[in-house]
Amino acid sequence: MGGAALTGPDPAGRDLLDWWEARRRDLPWRRTRDPWAVLLCEVMAQQTQVARVAERWPVLLERYPDPAAMAAAEPAEVLRDWAGLGYNRRALNLHRCAVEVVVRHGGRLPDDLDALLALPGIGPYTARAVLAFAFERDAAIVDTNTARVLARWAGRALTAREAQAAADAALPSGRAWAWNQAMLDLGAGVCVRRRPRCGDCPVRDRCAWHAAGAPDPDPADGSAGVSVAQPRFAGSDREGRGRLVAALREGAVPDAELAATMGWPDDPDRAQRVAARVVADGLAVHEGGTYRLPGSP
Repeated sequence: MGGAALTGPDPAGRDLLDWWEARRRDLPWRRTRDPWAVLLCEVMAQQTQVARVAERWPVLLERYPDPAAMAAAEPAEVLRDWAGLGYNRRALNLHRCAVEVVVRHGGRLPDDLDALLALPGIGPYTARAVLAFAFERDAAIVDTNTARVLARWAGRALTAREAQAAADAALPSGRAWAWNQAMLDLGAGVCVRRRPRCGDCPVRDRCAWHAAGAPDPDPADGSAGVSVAQPRFAGSDREGRGRLVAALREGAVPDAELAATMGWPDDPDRAQRVAARVVADGLAVHEGGTYRLPGSP
């Protein structure tokens, strides 16, 4: 693979776990092993700040304590409860996932990687997170924080397959829950995107990039799993989509009000084009000259 070797239960790995035990973040979802609660958290946390998730996760978990509770709700209800968490498709996919879990798995999330990946809206990271954090299986996760750590350890950008293989190789057997949490905290608080705090890193001795003097280009840039800067939100189609769904949470939007609702009163063609994609994504229905949330009266 090149760069530093990524091995499992070695002294550097023990150093990381010891470091994490002394500094671990006290996050509410770390106190549960309930698969549905873990899944709910992981879906909420995708591109949403941890503080926001910590505030809203208990509220949504009380509202939807298991897959059956969410499956029984209309999509419109779930979309309304998702307000403020961004990327509304995640809420819709979570509802679809809950329905599938009830229909195909008797209301219980499966503990098998392939079965989890077959559920709507669940990708490689989320499936492995459920396995590791709920079932405590030996599953290594790769998200934007851990992928950045892995690329710097290797000293070069990694493909998606290489990143997952590196994560699997580094995972200490039987310690998946703690190891993955430690990797997440390391990437979020020390091995950050800009100005990484290498002097505070408990495993800098295994890092090929650090050993080379942290030269440019940073191997994390362009490495699979590492997020890139989002395009400008203000004035974007994403902003218009968000405005429309936010308005639909309050009630139906007539065709005549669509452009103004989406923030483009002088560009009705753009509003109709973007709204059509919102409908195609299942976030709205268009009937009788009005837009409304799916499942709403």
